[in-house]
Amino acid sequence: MKSQIRYLLVLALLLLGGILYAEAQSQTILNKKSVNVERWITSQFAKGKTPPFSFLYGGKPSETFLKTWKHSISRLPSEENQVRYLVSYADKETGLKVECEVTGWKDFEIVEWVLRFENQSQNTTPAISQAQTLDATFLSPSTNIPATIYYAEGSNASRSDFAPRQKTLLPKDSLVMTPRGGRSSDGAFPFFNLQTSANEGVVVAIGWTGTWTSCITALDKRRTHLTSGLKHLDAGLLPGEKIRLASVCFLFWHGDNRMVGHNQFRRFMLAHHSRKVDGKPVYYPMFCGFNWGDPEPCNEYTCMTTEYAIALVQRTYLFGFSPEAFWLDAGWYTEASDYKAGKNWYNTVGNWTPDSKRFPNTLRPISDYIHQQGKAKFMVWFEPERVYKGSRWDKEHPEWMLAAGGDNRLFNLGNPDACRWMSQTIGNILEENGIDYYRQDFNIAPESIWLANDEEGRRGMTEVKYIMGLYDYWDYLLNRFPSLLIDNCASGGRRIDYETMLRSAPMWRTDYNYGEPVGYQCHTYGLEFYLPQHATGSYHVNPFDSRSSLG
Repeated sequence: MKSQIRYLLVLALLLLGGILYAEAQSQTILNKKSVNVERWITSQFAKGKTPPFSFLYGGKPSETFLKTWKHSISRLPSEENQVRYLVSYADKETGLKVECEVTGWKDFEIVEWVLRFENQSQNTTPAISQAQTLDATFLSPSTNIPATIYYAEGSNASRSDFAPRQKTLLPKDSLVMTPRGGRSSDGAFPFFNLQTSANEGVVVAIGWTGTWTSCITALDKRRTHLTSGLKHLDAGLLPGEKIRLASVCFLFWHGDNRMVGHNQFRRFMLAHHSRKVDGKPVYYPMFCGFNWGDPEPCNEYTCMTTEYAIALVQRTYLFGFSPEAFWLDAGWYTEASDYKAGKNWYNTVGNWTPDSKRFPNTLRPISDYIHQQGKAKFMVWFEPERVYKGSRWDKEHPEWMLAAGGDNRLFNLGNPDACRWMSQTIGNILEENGIDYYRQDFNIAPESIWLANDEEGRRGMTEVKYIMGLYDYWDYLLNRFPSLLIDNCASGGRRIDYETMLRSAPMWRTDYNYGEPVGYQCHTYGLEFYLPQHATGSYHVNPFDSRSSLG
């Protein structure tokens, strides 16, 4: 009898522990009422409250100690219909400071935040791991309808790219999502819609252009637990070191069905979370390629010349077309045309100067001619992060290269000096050549490279610093050139996330079978749930193919 009582007591304590753990997490009741985002922020991030993020610190869960740290919350200057707060938690014992910059948009019932850590001491901190920018439980008003997660495939260079998927979550069911290889939408897509009952839910977006992970779990018939954060981080911070982690955004929706949330989110992205010029959202232009790839033995644009490019622009206008921008893709740089020596567009990246044999006066005569015709702009392809062995950048700055295996190198954007140099160098190329729009490719999976270059006790830190550098690089270009647009390619749509969509748009959203119209329709259908602007190419002028190619 005593052993049975002891067993029941242990079982009760275990159950109580589970309840206490669940209650320790941030909870939000979803119902048909509108959400006051400012009240939500000030209550969820209030002193003594477990915030909607979590991490392990020295192996201990943050909900067990964060309430005891020094807490502050201050309101920041904000735009109309917007509220912004800076929330901080500081540990006087180890010197670690955790900051959340939280923004709410009243007109869209949206909240977003980004998580930052800073070591304010003279010693290395205990390890920070399992950093979840979002760790929250959402409660449905009903137990009769199980939660359903609506999500999408990432880019796989297939007809099913961005295909909508759904999973009904019965109690204890989970769905885990993470991309392949270190590119944020490679095989997985960092946007999804959680419908908790018939008429409400949340649309969630993750902002991390590396390896993120999300887990959605139905705790029971009413409660759904969401976590989103970094997969690999397990590192102490050095004295004075600061890092930023993923951002997260979620939109509360209420209506007849989930499309209310999707439509509202897409409108928000265009109004508040896309590239702006002169304070207004930019609509990306209709581009025209000079041609599509040079004939054998050349490839891409490795045989393009100044005279040929200008002639193609002239021919475009003679045919009665008036594109908003002309697009010069890969192969315009030094050595790319030397096919007799086995050179091509792929194995000469790192030589970022126009090929003087084909463009003796740089690309400037081409851009000048385009600009003289009217309002058309000039966009040029770059892939600065991947550096090929023996290229100019590889020879001049080997100290900034991360070995990638084989003949590729990865330019270390996590090195502040390297990032600053690349920013200024590419910026100068844009300026000197009259380039209006910047197209960035990224044909390498960096995850294994980052992990191989982590120092002992600093797992995930190479990736963190690299992604911070990537954002700094793009922000530098956008600030230096106020009218610049960035086309985000990455092997066709493999770096689409909440952060990149603020700075860019995917004008070549997949490397799937070029010109296949049915697949293009499928891709448009999947992406339209979340993104207001994306595009692909049109190869034929018949109505079916042309309309199928419209994003």
